[in-house]
Amino acid sequence: MSKKQKKVLVRIIVAAVLMIILALLPVTGYVRFGLFLIPYLVIGYDILRKAFKGILNRQVFDENFLMAVATIGAILLGEYTEGVAVMLFYQIGELFQSYAVGKSRRNISELMDIRPDYANIFRDGKLEQVDPDEVEIGTVIVVQPGEKIPIDGVVAEGSASLNTSALTGESLPREVKEGDEVVSGSINMTGVLHIRTTKEFGESTVSRILELVENSSSKKSRSENFISKFARIYTPAVCYGAVALAVLPPLIRMLLLGSAPQWGDWVYRALTFLVISCPCALVISIPLSFFAGIGGASREGILVKGSNYLETLSQTKYVVFDKTGTMTQGVFEVSGIHHNTMENEKLLEYAALAESYSSHPISRSLQRAYGKEIDKSRLSDVQEISGNGVTAKVDGTFVAVGNARLMESLQIAFKECHHVGTIVHVAIEGAYAGHILISDILKPHAAQAVKELKKAGVTKTVMLTGDAKRVAEQVAGQLGISEVFSELLPADKVKKVEELLQQKEANQKLAFVGDGINDAPVLSRADIGIAMGALGSDAAIEAADIVLMDDDPVRLAKAIKISRKCLRIVYENIYFAIGIKVLCLILGALGIANMWLAIFADVGVMVLAVLNAIRALLVKNL
Repeated sequence: MSKKQKKVLVRIIVAAVLMIILALLPVTGYVRFGLFLIPYLVIGYDILRKAFKGILNRQVFDENFLMAVATIGAILLGEYTEGVAVMLFYQIGELFQSYAVGKSRRNISELMDIRPDYANIFRDGKLEQVDPDEVEIGTVIVVQPGEKIPIDGVVAEGSASLNTSALTGESLPREVKEGDEVVSGSINMTGVLHIRTTKEFGESTVSRILELVENSSSKKSRSENFISKFARIYTPAVCYGAVALAVLPPLIRMLLLGSAPQWGDWVYRALTFLVISCPCALVISIPLSFFAGIGGASREGILVKGSNYLETLSQTKYVVFDKTGTMTQGVFEVSGIHHNTMENEKLLEYAALAESYSSHPISRSLQRAYGKEIDKSRLSDVQEISGNGVTAKVDGTFVAVGNARLMESLQIAFKECHHVGTIVHVAIEGAYAGHILISDILKPHAAQAVKELKKAGVTKTVMLTGDAKRVAEQVAGQLGISEVFSELLPADKVKKVEELLQQKEANQKLAFVGDGINDAPVLSRADIGIAMGALGSDAAIEAADIVLMDDDPVRLAKAIKISRKCLRIVYENIYFAIGIKVLCLILGALGIANMWLAIFADVGVMVLAVLNAIRALLVKNL
């Protein structure tokens, strides 16, 4: 509990004790009035001050004004205990709400407590702590066990286990070694790492995450904007309604019926009406629900850039995927060796050695599959034939490694492969020795992600890719995606998304999920753009509305479930708060409800709505 909250708690206790004592004292008249002003001012002086400032600033109609008018009126009518009690319980509700909001903020702050305080660099042979903002690109920084990685970079020396849970929501540690990329905000759990920075601190992952979270509250949903507009119209309306309730019935009784006007009774009803009408439950709980929803999503490694995107995501019925890097790992690997005339290991050895001078992804995948150190002294007469492959002598043996065109140019009969992927044919001393299948492998949870989306109510899944039709159709079939469009350029992807936007119903939303720089235009064009954050390009993350920090597409279904739970809570609070208030307003106007029921309609409803809003943080088991 903060110092400010503790002070309010002390005031509540003092005012409550004084009110109880004074209620039991046998004093009357001006003495009783003067004594009750003490607990009233103890508990309500700040509300009165805010109401007065609002009047001076010509922003009269707010909850402070309602509380001030209602309680002052009650005291002037001689209802001292009720006047003090209304202010007392209002402050109790405000304290509870302040504590609940603070708890929600602390949960998010603890989750996002990834901003590093310093970076370690060597100066004059000593390790020195400097501000991360001062570290330039290319500087080698040292991260010791237990410290946060302050800036994105590549491991230049050392190996360690990293805790990335604050970034990705994933509890399993990530092992890194020399040459691996690391992102800021991760915690080094074991060895000492020397990291060569690849970005400035302001452009690093940690800074961008913090900026996204900090700016998320500025992008309000339609529900929040509705409540803001509603409060601006509603509060003056109930104030004028209370004046009419206090004045018109007594005048009607006096002028038309000739009866006593009973001003005190009708003014009391009007004051009760004012207390009941206070819109605190709506004004506080709706933004808090979205804030908690964004916090709960962040805890699961899902960064939502604003509550408006959370609301849009809840209405998503179409999900369109990019393929490479989104549903597949974007890393080519050897997935088979076929029609070979020698052992797999020997064929792979010849191919890896022959391709060892190339930096092409296919060549690197052959070297990874070989898994041994390349001895380039065994090579001679290496010749790269652009677009076809490589010929070389390995231990004096002529080896040709490449595509079908290379085999045709060398007049070597080869065998076609019926599997989908990149085919690397190998010939040794002019004779065909077999072929190696290299393919982009699916992400572990990609198929599960599509199933979870369908369970979550997504009616159509589509894949757009620049890859060949045969490859695209096989991947879509493995994943269970209902429709696929292949061999598309970035502009073609935008065109396809626009066609899909025309097909869907007005109340349905389309989400596009991508990771590459060529996906940025489509991410912007879709109703809601979702980027893969861990390995995704900066342009894609910048253009997206939601970022999945661990590149796991199964998080998307979770994000939709979180958004729907959040919106469900928002509407529960709206219906509950308005329903109770309307009922109590009618009872108050009829004279059935007294000031104590008014306190429940205001403070009680607010407390219940805030408690319900906090549920949006609980997303672990969705």
